[in-house]
This record gives sequence, structure tokens and C-alpha cells, in this order.
Amino acid sequence: MTRALLGTLDERYEQGVSLRRKTPRQKHADLHGPDRDPIAILAASDRGRISKLIPVRYERMLTSPFAFLRGSASVMAQDLNHQPSVGIAVQACGDCHLMNFGAFVTPEENILFDINDFDETLPGIDFTVDLKRLAASVAVAALAEQFSRKRAHATAAATIEAYRAHMRRLSKLSPIEIWHSKIELTREIKKIDDRKLRYRLNAILTKAGKRLHEDDNFPHLVKDLVKGTRARIADKPPLIYHLPKTGAMSLRINAKRLFASYRLRLQPERLHLVEQYAMKDVAFKAVGIGSVGTFCAIGLFMSPDGAHLFLQIKEARKSVLECLGPKFAGHPGRRVVEGQRTMQAASDIFLGWSQDDASGRQFYVRELKNRRLGSISEVIRAGALVNYAQLCGRTLARAHARSADPAVIAGYMGKSGLFDDALASFAMAYAERTQQDYDQLVKSKTRLASSN
Repeated sequence: MTRALLGTLDERYEQGVSLRRKTPRQKHADLHGPDRDPIAILAASDRGRISKLIPVRYERMLTSPFAFLRGSASVMAQDLNHQPSVGIAVQACGDCHLMNFGAFVTPEENILFDINDFDETLPGIDFTVDLKRLAASVAVAALAEQFSRKRAHATAAATIEAYRAHMRRLSKLSPIEIWHSKIELTREIKKIDDRKLRYRLNAILTKAGKRLHEDDNFPHLVKDLVKGTRARIADKPPLIYHLPKTGAMSLRINAKRLFASYRLRLQPERLHLVEQYAMKDVAFKAVGIGSVGTFCAIGLFMSPDGAHLFLQIKEARKSVLECLGPKFAGHPGRRVVEGQRTMQAASDIFLGWSQDDASGRQFYVRELKNRRLGSISEVIRAGALVNYAQLCGRTLARAHARSADPAVIAGYMGKSGLFDDALASFAMAYAERTQQDYDQLVKSKTRLASSN
């Protein structure tokens, strides 16, 4: 992770260049590692999940190779453990694929594009780990859209080039300028040559400005409550619903104690803000593919005047990246919170962590916002995968530069496209492996269904 800068910009750039002797850039092109059983790795990651939701996880992963990649961060982490390492550590996202980026409104009402999922974040990880997962997701998405292999390779390379070029620009800034750098959507739209993507992103800006909540996966309040009835969250099964008050411990939490523990860890000014809202209701919320089966819920909080606030609690577990770097000994919720604060340009002011002592589950807390970019399938259908992937590449560079010296990273990657081409070759090889793993999951589920 970041240490005091030693030497001038040119000297630090040369430090990066010198790392090529140990790990030549072209070595990243090949996919290394022994044969492994992806199904067994996935099964191991099911431990501790809510058992009745595990089949849902696999149903979602079976929809496509891209869905499989999204849900198999643990598999790719073990594969990346066998790939070349440069020796430049960053705060890693840990699950860096195309769907883990989105658009958000900051407290200052700016609309930023940034990474939006940090469940697997971990400090001390080689910068190539996130890059390789991002490039692999680009290759898998491109092939799913019937790109030729040559075009898919070029799209992955363009993603890495965008990362490399932006890292080079960041290397010329002061540390505080790097820290305050951001990817503003209004500026990014002007750089995009795809008319349909520009139109879609402009539509997001319009929606954000109107503060609309049209997503079915976002909670709404029950309408037409009887006067005097406590406000509550509307059920929208299977995405949002209330849990039974009795039953398996895995499906219960003590919300009052959990949020009380959360408040104890807040800074005084943020505690003062939170205490102006009272908890009114709690409901279970279905989450993305990789987190299906972990416990996630939303709390409805209201001010005396009826203003509402949704706080999401999401179970925090060990990062899948611990097989690649240092173990995190503290509260896993703190790991997520600290990682998000390090990587995001404007982190949620409600971030915190807590636990439910009865179930033994540990959580992080954040405000639930409906500000995400639409699904990648919509973006791809608009013919804008290349532009979108490049935007993700620039965004990842900004996030990495906050925890490492961009001059050293830029020095290692260099000015030519050699590094881009190498990682694109890796991405294509991993896309092929992902297809094989997906086919293996399909066969295993087919055999299981036929035996029943």
C-alpha cells in the first residue's frame, strides 16, 4: 500500500520500468495454473449462506457465462493466485467486473461514475488482479454479443489502454489532486462517440435530477396506511419482503441491537445526523449474483416530519482475495467500509459496520440509493460496449491511484500497447475458461435434476 513518495516523478517512473525485469509485461498474456474444480470452489463459498437461497444463486449463474463470471469471484481469485505478480500493491476492489460500476449522486449533487461494490475489497493486492478481472469480464461480454474473437480482444485491449492512459495522466498530479480527482458523468458523456450511449447517460442525469425511484429492486413505502399506523416497507417478493418473526436463526436478526452497535462506531457529527431518524421497519432484500445467500436487509428510518431514509445492512465475510495477499484480521465490515472510503471519490456518509450477536453474522451499513447505471445488457444492446468498458478502465485507474503511486504503475505499463495486448490475451483465455466452467455447472445441475 501507499508509502511516502521517494524520488521525483521521473525517478518513480523508472522504478516502475525496473519492475519489468522481474515480471516482463508479456508474461501476463498466458493463463497459468493447474486444473481445478470450479464447482467444488463454489460449493466451499456456499458455507454460511442461507441454505434456501443457495439454489437461487446457481439459477442466476446459469443464465449466461457472464452471470457465471459475476458469481464466481472465488474461482477467479484462486486462478489469479497462479498468475504473474508485479509487486505494486493497491487497495483492490476484488470483484472488478463491468456490472460493478455505476452512476451516483454525491451529497453535493454532482453525478459521478464509480465502482459500486466492495464486498471483496482488500489492501495489499497487486494492481493487475483487478485489471485482469475487468478485462476478462469485457471479453466474456463481447463474445456474448457475438463479437469476433479479434474484436473481443481489441475491446479488452482498449479497456486496459484507457486505464493505462488515465494512470499516466494521474501520475503528473500532486497527491492531493489525485485524491480529489473524480469521474464526472457530464464530462465523460462529451468524450463518448457512441450516440446511443450518450443518449442513455443523459437520460440517467435527467432521472437523477428528478430523484425518481423507478427500480423494482428499490424499496417503496406501503401506500394508504390507516391514520396512526406505523410506516412500513412494501413487500415486493422475491426482491423485497418481510421475514418471519420466528423460525431459523439464519433468517432472523435483532435489528435494534444491530443498529445500536452501528451507531456506536459513527463519528460524532454523523451520529447526530442518524439520531434524527427513528427506525420504523426492516425487510429482507435480495442482492446480486455473487452475494445471493448472504444476509441483506433494509431498514426504514423516518424523521419526525416524515422524511425517510433507507439504510442497507449487508453481510460481510472474508474477502476471496485473501488467497492472494495479507489476511484481514479485523471486522470484515470495517474492511469493506475502509476499502470503499479509499477507492471511491465520494463515499457514503452513512458507511459503518456492526454485527448481530445472536446469529454471529457481521455486517456493513450504507445508505441505499437508486442511482446505478442501467444493466450492462442494455448498454451492450446500444452498441456501446467499447465506450462503456473504457469508462470503467479510467474509473479503475482513478480508484487505484488513491492507494498507490501512479507514477510507478505508469512506469511499469509503459507508453506502448504491449501491456494492453498481453492482458487482452489473458482476458480471451479466461473467457474460454469461463465458458468451460459454465458448461461444467450446466452439466452438474442437469445431472442433479435428472437424478431427482
